[in-house]
Amino acid sequence: MMSIFDNGPHAPCPTPFNMAAHVMRHSAKTPDKIALQVLHPNHSENWTYRDLENAVRGIATGLLDQGAEAGDLVLMRLGNTVDYPLTYLGALAAGLVPVPTSAALTLPEVTRIIGELSPRLIVRDPDVSCPATDNQIEVSQLHAMRGLPAAPYQMGNPERLGYIVYTSGTSGKPRPVAHAHRAIWARQMMFEGWYGLRQDDRMLHAGAFNWTYTMGTGLMDPWTIGATAMIPAAGTMSDTLPSLLAANGATIFAAAPGIYRQVLKGSQPLNLPDLRHGLSAGEKLPAGTQQAWTTATGTPIFEAYGMSECSTFLSGSPLKPAQAGRLGHPQNGRRLAILAPDGPVARGKEGTIAIHKSDQGLMLGYLNAPDETAAKMQGEWFLTGDQGIMFEDDQISYLGRNDDMMNAGGYRVSPIEVEQSFAGALGITALAATEVEVKTDTFVIAAFYTAPTPIGEIVLKAHAAKNLARYKQPRLYIHVDALPMGANGKILRKALRDGFAPIPN
Repeated sequence: MMSIFDNGPHAPCPTPFNMAAHVMRHSAKTPDKIALQVLHPNHSENWTYRDLENAVRGIATGLLDQGAEAGDLVLMRLGNTVDYPLTYLGALAAGLVPVPTSAALTLPEVTRIIGELSPRLIVRDPDVSCPATDNQIEVSQLHAMRGLPAAPYQMGNPERLGYIVYTSGTSGKPRPVAHAHRAIWARQMMFEGWYGLRQDDRMLHAGAFNWTYTMGTGLMDPWTIGATAMIPAAGTMSDTLPSLLAANGATIFAAAPGIYRQVLKGSQPLNLPDLRHGLSAGEKLPAGTQQAWTTATGTPIFEAYGMSECSTFLSGSPLKPAQAGRLGHPQNGRRLAILAPDGPVARGKEGTIAIHKSDQGLMLGYLNAPDETAAKMQGEWFLTGDQGIMFEDDQISYLGRNDDMMNAGGYRVSPIEVEQSFAGALGITALAATEVEVKTDTFVIAAFYTAPTPIGEIVLKAHAAKNLARYKQPRLYIHVDALPMGANGKILRKALRDGFAPIPN
């Protein structure tokens, strides 16, 4: 039996269609229901569905009043506030193309993005790095737009460009990933296939507003089904999350594995009477963390695997929990395969996890890069670059990357991008970046470098801070006599990883 999963296509996306209209559809049905709570230690900032839609459509009007037209790009340089999803949906409602970006990006990184995209507008918090341009909308202007008359939703072909997100590329250059409006329609496959999401749920996502994992799982999906989304206010410490979960009646908790580890450092057991289960994504969830959470709370964690090009498509769920050592099942409506260069492998054999090109959640392509997009295809399949095994029961085990991409707190980072940022600087003659395990199940980015003499860590960290977003910056700097090289002259990053022994717990 070959490693192909196909239980029929997901229902087609209706047309005409607008992503923001789809997300805000419950504002007409339950206008007074609380859609969003921003959780502070002693109070919450509450938004009803009516409040959200009024702000979204007011911002749509404001953006159009600035001269933007359907199809124009709107770069988002915003912090961890509700302005982030409001601007995102406001642009979509107006038929504009939002480009959400991490607030952690440095000035050189943002400058490169602006040069590549030439956005019509830049919506910007003055505390977030961004070069001076004459097309910026400040946060104060954005707030005023919330009260403007509502713009009509710009309906159209669900295949048209909806939004752009950036992902790190193996070449070292972050790639703009273009998604269609239909991408939100495809996310409904996660409601049963991962979340077990219901309209009466109160989902607390531990991430910041300006993270794609939070935007999708923590906000867009609960709003699409008519549930209540809860986000901790900026600056919330992980040790306060259990009290926030309990006090606000959270039924689902979503976080990256690192947050679960931090929460579990506190006193146990955790009394969370309303919680049904947790959700994890962004990086591999260690089995020890999962078991410790279940012991402390009496609830399971359901893990999902995905990528910027297609969000999550493989997961455990309340209806189909993952077996030990496996990620879970392909979600119903997906078509997945495990491929070798000559096609699907037999069940139980290792290969590359691949998504069929018909998947409605799959990207339109890398923006203005048809050759790079084509290079990711093998016939009718999009290659994820990750290795896995599909078993007879359709469950899949994840075996890791087939390249040297790193994972930093849920963000994929190219080692080449890190290495290039140090090229020719500080007297460094060569540098290789890779992930290392500093203690069991805890990984950080390390930079191994050669130079005539060791360079002070403060100097190295200062250079990284000027050129790389925080999550891309190495946490360790190790001076070596030489970097291991293969016969073809390429750096053997695996040899560096294997030679770095983890520190015992």
